[in-house]
Amino acid sequence: MPTYNKLVRDLIPNIIEKTGKNYSTTILSDEEFIKELKTKLQEEVNEYLEAEHNQDAIEELADIMELMKALADHHNSSLEQVEKVRKKKEEKRGAFNDKVFLVEVED
Repeated sequence: MPTYNKLVRDLIPNIIEKTGKNYSTTILSDEEFIKELKTKLQEEVNEYLEAEHNQDAIEELADIMELMKALADHHNSSLEQVEKVRKKKEEKRGAFNDKVFLVEVED
């Protein structure tokens, strides 16, 4: 039986069960959960960076958004609040639309 030891989406056990396979899970403490969310976020970011096609990249971005939602919830916030902060930063410092690459600043 393969060992995974990783955070999975809530319905994954149901999907495995429907295949007739046996599995084991555990419920994480809050401390373990945030650690595993961060680990999963890094995994998904790496998968996004390795994506070679637009559709694969979009799939990975969707996974990252799901993790952002869970992390925002953990910080007693929401994606809507994160978006408000993003917009404020955009108004104050801009976005990344113009592809500006800073080379150096004279002292």
